[in-house]
Amino acid sequence: EQRQKQEERKANMARIGIMGGTFDPIHNGHLQLGRQAKEEYALDQVWFMPSGQPPHKKDHKITDAKIRLEMVRLALEGQDGLMLSDFERRRPGNTYTAQTLSLLREEYPEDQFYFIIGADSLYDIEKWYHPEAVMAQAVLLVASRDWDKKHPTLEGQISHLSEKYGAKINILHCSKVHVSSEEIRRMVSQGKPLEGLLPERVVEYVKQHHLYEQPS
Repeated sequence: EQRQKQEERKANMARIGIMGGTFDPIHNGHLQLGRQAKEEYALDQVWFMPSGQPPHKKDHKITDAKIRLEMVRLALEGQDGLMLSDFERRRPGNTYTAQTLSLLREEYPEDQFYFIIGADSLYDIEKWYHPEAVMAQAVLLVASRDWDKKHPTLEGQISHLSEKYGAKINILHCSKVHVSSEEIRRMVSQGKPLEGLLPERVVEYVKQHHLYEQPS
């Protein structure tokens, strides 16, 4: 009977990717990463989860969460298996990944979570709020990138975290995206065109609502 229950649990388990971030604004690189994670690791869904108030982003004014959520909603229309989640946005105060994953595990105990991050975040993860809780509660999928001499190799960092925390970390083989939200905000303030960097509907929304026109 125990075994049958385990089999049933396995059959009901969804493999869910979590893409966190401010998405200020969401751009084509984010979508590419979400699609790659879904395909490469056979995920059932990837949830794009705009943060409420991220504690580490105090250096610039963050666009209102409702606006960021709407941009993500527009970007994900027609993207199979990529979904908007307002799970973090609904929580008051600072939002930490360790707490988010813990609450997700409570709400969806049958499912397996995969947390999608860039290589830079993997090098910084030990400075996060309760990194051991983050690594215990999700498999990390890390976007590979060009190695620079400041850091150990990505493989070296993975092996360090696996030994120290028992982390499960896999590499995402995604082609390099030469764009960031910060760069896009700067381009808008300089009046440069955004076509090809953001989904068309997001470009329209940014123009229509005069977002990022003042340098941040």
